[in-house]
Amino acid sequence: MPTAMRAFSVLFLGVICLQAFGQATNSDDPFVAQRRALAHKERKLILNNDGCDVLYFPANKDVTVENLLDLRTTPLAETQVDTLFYCSISSGFSYFTHNTQAGTVLEHDIDDNRNITRDLIEMGTDALQVMVDFCHEHGMECFWSFRMNDTHDGAHQPDKPYPLFPPLKEQHPEYLIGSFDKRPRHGAYTSVNYGLPEIRELAFRYAEEVCRNYDVDGIELDFFRHLSYFATPAYGGLATDEELEMMTELMRRVRTMADEEGRKRGRPILIATRVPDSVEFSRGLGLDIEKWMAEDLVDIVIGSCYFQMNPWEYLVELGHKYDRVVYAGLSESRVRGDAPTMRRGSIESYRARARRAMQAGADGIYLFNFFNPRAPMLQEIGSLQTLRGKDKLYFVTVRGDTPERYLTGGEAMRKVPILTPERPSGLQPEETYEVDLLVGDDLAAEVAEGLGPLATLHVSALGADRLAVELNGTALTESIETAVGRDFAVDPGLVKQGENRLAITALPFAAAEADEWTTVWTAEDKPKSPWTSDRPSAHAVAELQDGALLIADRGTDSGQYMYYHYPWGISPEHETVVEVRAKVISGWNNVILCNGVATDRICLRPDAVSLYSDSKVRYAMDTTADFHTYRIVLKGQDVLVYVDGQLRLDGTGKFTALVQPLGRNDFAFGAANSPEVGEALWQSVKLRTAGISVYDLALRVTYPKE
Repeated sequence: MPTAMRAFSVLFLGVICLQAFGQATNSDDPFVAQRRALAHKERKLILNNDGCDVLYFPANKDVTVENLLDLRTTPLAETQVDTLFYCSISSGFSYFTHNTQAGTVLEHDIDDNRNITRDLIEMGTDALQVMVDFCHEHGMECFWSFRMNDTHDGAHQPDKPYPLFPPLKEQHPEYLIGSFDKRPRHGAYTSVNYGLPEIRELAFRYAEEVCRNYDVDGIELDFFRHLSYFATPAYGGLATDEELEMMTELMRRVRTMADEEGRKRGRPILIATRVPDSVEFSRGLGLDIEKWMAEDLVDIVIGSCYFQMNPWEYLVELGHKYDRVVYAGLSESRVRGDAPTMRRGSIESYRARARRAMQAGADGIYLFNFFNPRAPMLQEIGSLQTLRGKDKLYFVTVRGDTPERYLTGGEAMRKVPILTPERPSGLQPEETYEVDLLVGDDLAAEVAEGLGPLATLHVSALGADRLAVELNGTALTESIETAVGRDFAVDPGLVKQGENRLAITALPFAAAEADEWTTVWTAEDKPKSPWTSDRPSAHAVAELQDGALLIADRGTDSGQYMYYHYPWGISPEHETVVEVRAKVISGWNNVILCNGVATDRICLRPDAVSLYSDSKVRYAMDTTADFHTYRIVLKGQDVLVYVDGQLRLDGTGKFTALVQPLGRNDFAFGAANSPEVGEALWQSVKLRTAGISVYDLALRVTYPKE
């Protein structure tokens, strides 16, 4: 085609697209008015089903529509869930469990599980159709949920294929952000690259096919699974203007198509999107979420998932500025080490999260990765009325994952405080930690109304008896000791609806004697909260054996390692002492030290003990014949290691390797890291720190029971 003709064709198509977009956003258009009215209808509770009910169908059940629905769906008809978002897998980008022609039908079994996708298709239906039919029969909405770049297949290896790695990626490795041998800094190498027109075209065709073939009320473009879309941010930069425009143009195409299909059937197809709750962070990834709202490309905005960037007010105000509907996305916290009395996954915590989002102005609640359709909370968290008078548990931080996982500099963009057992705050003597605790309930009003709320502040910290605590400028003086810290009685009248300022001060105390330890663990049992551990498996073992804990890494694949972590929150300015007693069996074993600024490992191998950061700092010895006591002294940039009382590693000035992510402040012991293996027996771990580590704060609100 001649150059002039090509230029004319591009201009002509651009005019057509602009005309179509102008028609779609015309506020005088009755169809657009109908779409906006549908978007603003009340939804008490949206539930996202990840579609694994089809993929992991029970082997002892007959393949029937009724049995499929009974797993996660039928009970919803008697709850506050009035909208179901159904994800027909899309795990691995292009794999689906609905009867797709644009993508690939995922019909093989996964490991030892039973996949009934093909069974349903041969019955004349499929998983998505089943859900649409059920919802409409019961007066519910059904949206198709499309995970825009799901990378559960990130564990794929050329010699060990992952069952969710689709043929598309096998046949077109050039579609991926990276490769097995060239991995991006952020996200999985199996992420598809939306910088390629082929990928954007496929994403469009997947959405178009569903809008044409299924009577869905809407589609959800789920960008949070997972947050890797363009090469520039994947390799450490910020998305370019060109990358931002590529994704926005895809959103325009989807909006135009959805409106066209909606007009044909006489009922709009809504577009929902699940995104990070930060314009800055989203733009860094290549997602121009504010422009999408301003151009009427989305109807419903759902915020947050693995991490939260801002208080709920931020996304609510942004969405309402453009007349978008905003839902608070609640999902599992992914915080490890919760104390038994302070569980983020508890019904009290979910009630508090929902109440707080409503108080911030959210239009409704959205649940992700919640699989029990019979859970009592599905009768409660969608309404202020049903939350009234119910016990709640408000945390300073619910979600503890880091945005740095997906974007360089992402942690600095987060505007909410982080305090979890994995990310504690270390307080030195006479130091004060101040943080806001956000509360949704108006306790003063409830007291006046006679509901009789009671309030307790849970402080998880070893040495909590040496803490002075203030709430909104008033000292909390009545407290009792608990297994994980201290509980402070709170006058409900002190608690404000919204922001509450907590100030926690470490009181001065005399220096510890040489034989006094802040924390002691012995192998009478496995370490418990606030200790956390990696997940044991066939290749990563933690077993008690004859007065010692065997920790073994027997696998060479990614993720096959085993460590126990303790949130000590130490300060580089003060001396910290560690003493472990261990016996190496084989391979590579480690004591990991992080102080918020720097990190290093003390490597225990069969023939030597050494620093990880500088292998020249090494002492040759047999670590396998018997147990040895390894005493580690940290201060500033110095790390000294004594073996059975003798200085063997002089790491003066060596403790300088930058910790990642910045702020990580914990201790760990265990076995190896891929691709190496290791095994050792551990009898005890003793820690002595100068300050106090506060690793959790939560306000419990309770009401008299009838």
